[in-house]
Amino acid sequence: MEPSTNKTPRATTVLLFFFFALSFLVSFSSSADKSYLSHFCDNTTLFANHSSYQSNLNTLLSSLSSNASSNSNNGYRNATIGQSPNTVYGHYFCRGDATHDVCRDCVKAAAADIFRRCTNCKIGYIWYDMCTLRYSSQNFFNSIFDFVFDYLSNKQSVSDVTRFNQLLVDTMEKAATTAVSDSERFGTWDANFSQFQKLYCLAQCSPDISGFDCNRCLTESITLLLNCCSGKQGGRVFIPSCIIRFEMFPFYRVTDSVPSPPPPSNKTTSFPPEKQGSSSSKFVGIVVPIAAAGVIIFCILCFLIRKKKKGLSKNNDEYAIRSVAALQFGFSTVLAATKNFAEVNKIGEGGFGSVYKGKLPNGQEIAVKRRSKHSEQGAEEFKNEVMLVAKFQHRNLVSLLGFCLVGEEKILIYEFVPNKSLNYFLFDPEKRKQLDWERRSNIIGGIARGLLYLHKDSHLHIIHRDLKASNILLDEEMNAKISDFGMARIFGMDQTQANTNRIVGTYGYMAPEYLMHGKFSVKSDVFSFGVLVLEIITGKKNSSFYQSDFAEDLLSYAWRHWKAGTISDLIDPNLRENCSRSEVMRCVQMGLLCVQEDVADRPTMANIVLMLNRLKVTLPLPSEPAFFLRSRMESKSDQSKSRSTAISFNEMSVTELEPR
Repeated sequence: MEPSTNKTPRATTVLLFFFFALSFLVSFSSSADKSYLSHFCDNTTLFANHSSYQSNLNTLLSSLSSNASSNSNNGYRNATIGQSPNTVYGHYFCRGDATHDVCRDCVKAAAADIFRRCTNCKIGYIWYDMCTLRYSSQNFFNSIFDFVFDYLSNKQSVSDVTRFNQLLVDTMEKAATTAVSDSERFGTWDANFSQFQKLYCLAQCSPDISGFDCNRCLTESITLLLNCCSGKQGGRVFIPSCIIRFEMFPFYRVTDSVPSPPPPSNKTTSFPPEKQGSSSSKFVGIVVPIAAAGVIIFCILCFLIRKKKKGLSKNNDEYAIRSVAALQFGFSTVLAATKNFAEVNKIGEGGFGSVYKGKLPNGQEIAVKRRSKHSEQGAEEFKNEVMLVAKFQHRNLVSLLGFCLVGEEKILIYEFVPNKSLNYFLFDPEKRKQLDWERRSNIIGGIARGLLYLHKDSHLHIIHRDLKASNILLDEEMNAKISDFGMARIFGMDQTQANTNRIVGTYGYMAPEYLMHGKFSVKSDVFSFGVLVLEIITGKKNSSFYQSDFAEDLLSYAWRHWKAGTISDLIDPNLRENCSRSEVMRCVQMGLLCVQEDVADRPTMANIVLMLNRLKVTLPLPSEPAFFLRSRMESKSDQSKSRSTAISFNEMSVTELEPR
């Protein structure tokens, strides 16, 4: 009897384990229908806790969830809640092949999730496998004005990339054409890639937009798809108003029958394929070996862990680049504008690469920065430029018009600033004469206002870290525009300073605490601004003082004349006869306040703008500035140490070239 007594528990264990495996698979397949893909929250527009906007947003999301649960056709719903200025607009649309239950569950999950992810943001988007949901403080219905987007791709590649890409474009365009002509704005198309491989494409627009706008949105998405997913076995692009996706298996409902299963564990796409039809009702009661069930569960758990880690480690800079897709230029447009990067159009070169003048079809002149293939700092600089400059709106900051990403090409397109950079005029004996005191004073004020915007008034709170004369561009009226944000850093609302092991910037403009210890803050930019002010007044380049180990630096030179009361000898001879001596002396004093060695003694940019605008405000007396060269000369050991640890010319920008 003992053998049969022992058999029953074993059989029960096997059945329980099998039942657990089956339940896990079914629940996982079900959850895939509403699995999260990505989101975007516009943190430049925020609402306060317990505000009317928050209350209206809660009501809106609840309303969308309720509509999704109704018994009627629930594939698309929109809602408007509240009165101006706290009106909230929102809608969702489910994938065209989603069942009523799948759509309902997806919208409920998305509505709860977006509120958690986009805390206090007035604009938010969230994409799930089977639905898209968005809300905004602006009426976006029936329009596609907002081109935030994201993508996901399979890491596995196809064998014949050129032929596959041609087939992909052709098949995706047919799916898009189907969606444009469909009343629900949903279309699919498939094509044979090889004897054993088939390509499946899906295209869908939000049902509220016109066929014309749907076509525009899908055309943009296909272009983006080629950039992100060329030659891959699967990929998708999702914009708030449209989505496209392709796979090498039938991921959408082709018929009511169950499609072929997706590829197994070697699939590396960062999202799971959706369940097709009612797979649980079609399950055949075959006894599955325990080992097989264990392997399946183990693979699923590994997949989920990998997916979670991938989501947590997602590069925010790359996402920020993708979130400004409306600024993307086609490579053919850039080639035409610069005449294939003709040498005659080349106007400069810097650490990022070459700069070309160009002209768009509408006649607008542009400056095109093309990343050099040998540039070490170019990739990081490119991400910083796109992420930061695209959000700037200030007359004293250079405007980024767009960017281009094609293969290895990384290109930035700026407004063309005709008068080049400040150092082009300031350090040329003849051109310097064009900079009278009125213009120099205006340039100083423009730089100050631009920095104040970066440090305090913009939503991002930026530290430039490479402020120098060559990064100050001058427009047709000689107004200053700060440029080159490749080394800039974003600070949190309450953050005051940070540390780095990699010193980047230009020697002579870097604050002592940053150069020697890697500490930087808004006061680091203030120091650089002080050096610039002294250069503008004297007409002398700070680096021109470093002709030998025992040369006097610009700060020592200015301090000596300040202490001796011989400010007139400090002023550029071109200014001495036609300037306000009191204004110049005030600017010298302000410059010396900015370059004080103690960080706490330096003024903020808000203080500086106040000093410039209110001449009756009494300025404090400056203390002795930081003397880099003198402090190194005092000790040979200190000299050796500082040269080996603080100055790494492989990692520091030391060029004096002129970016545009």
